[in-house]
Amino acid sequence: MKRKIDKALDHLIALHKIEEKKIPRPGLGKAVGIGIFLLGVLLLAAGIIRYNPITVITSSTVGNRELPIYCVETPEPKIAITFDAAWGNEDTGRILDILQKEEVKATFFMTGGWVEAYPEDVKAILAAGHDLGNHSESHKNMSQLLDSEKREELMTVHNRVEELTGYQMFLFRAPYGDYDNAVVNTAKECGYYTIQWDVDSLDWKDYGVDAIIERVTQDEHLGNGSIILCHNGAKFTADALETLITKLKEKGYTFVPVSELIYRDNYHMNPEGRQITDLKTPVDGE
Repeated sequence: MKRKIDKALDHLIALHKIEEKKIPRPGLGKAVGIGIFLLGVLLLAAGIIRYNPITVITSSTVGNRELPIYCVETPEPKIAITFDAAWGNEDTGRILDILQKEEVKATFFMTGGWVEAYPEDVKAILAAGHDLGNHSESHKNMSQLLDSEKREELMTVHNRVEELTGYQMFLFRAPYGDYDNAVVNTAKECGYYTIQWDVDSLDWKDYGVDAIIERVTQDEHLGNGSIILCHNGAKFTADALETLITKLKEKGYTFVPVSELIYRDNYHMNPEGRQITDLKTPVDGE
């Protein structure tokens, strides 16, 4: 039965194409087109034929705004811890040792100046299985730059890291979290997902170890899919890190790098910057 209907539908479509060329009366061609459409709808509703989309449009647009990824919607209790590397390097080794001990993979967003100053640490971060992320060449306010300057800020450090490690970065965090539509779009044109955060440790304010731990673990936004902001060069970050990871694990969270947390395609953003998949979760038995 299904084969006969498919054959009839194919014939009707072919006939429609012929009639559109033969008959100069646009009303008739349009009527036939509507008829085909309605027939297809009826067949879909009856379950005789199925529509299986191959791709879904990926969008970071909400209203007239282009949004970076602040966090990710996921049913799994997984989170990402990130480190901005723009100044200082005294504690990077300790941070890597703690991450290894705790079996946590993280994401490091690095400026071009930091990469140039500490190339061996860049290699060590990658060798340990962590993400390498782009934090611009010179840590400027990206929204204040020309589009050509934005691209230069992105691609100069991108090329430097690729030459150094062979790794092509695709995660970008704007310095100071400063972005606008042009920043997000330019990053996208350069092959980058723009990443923000929804949990800020405020470690750069040097309030102390307890303040970092309390700030993160009690943040109202902390939840599945959260992205935590830290800095490898902040005074108390390394001292707080092991306890912070332990307390987050006690809350039931597991850690993944940002590259494994985000959706690469088939997604959209909600107004708060949460990335949401457009793919339905498979139902058992389907």
